[in-house]
Amino acid sequence: MDLRTRISTALKQAMKDKAADRLSTLRLVNAAIKDKDIDARATGNDDGVGNDEVLAILGKMAKQRLESARAYEEGGRLDLAERERAEIVVIEEFLPRQLSEEEAAAAVDVAIAETGASSIRDMGKVMGVLKSKYTGQMDFGRVGPMLKDRLSN
Repeated sequence: MDLRTRISTALKQAMKDKAADRLSTLRLVNAAIKDKDIDARATGNDDGVGNDEVLAILGKMAKQRLESARAYEEGGRLDLAERERAEIVVIEEFLPRQLSEEEAAAAVDVAIAETGASSIRDMGKVMGVLKSKYTGQMDFGRVGPMLKDRLSN
């Protein structure tokens, strides 16, 4: 079952269960995907976005909510932080398991070897390989500095 179908099924189930918070989050996810579909159609892609792009959307949404939760906690708004964290739990149901720090480091090493990268100038090639294989499974914001460190040595 593809990701869109899983999200739609979960949305319908949340309606049946009258789970208001879950339903709200799933509607936000659906809206974000539809926005990207509209953008894709504008560029001539009538099929909309693919599974990889849906994973990227979900990853971005989870990251945004994590940042918001931190900001709310710093501002003393624990109720809002808790709500953001609840949304993260719903979004992460559809994301593949995140790679651990060690697994991400191993993936970076494999990608460097695969591309034959030897300097910081090859960072884009390596990131391209990583994004094609691990979209939704690793935080590329954390991988960037790790990759930069390996290529500068």
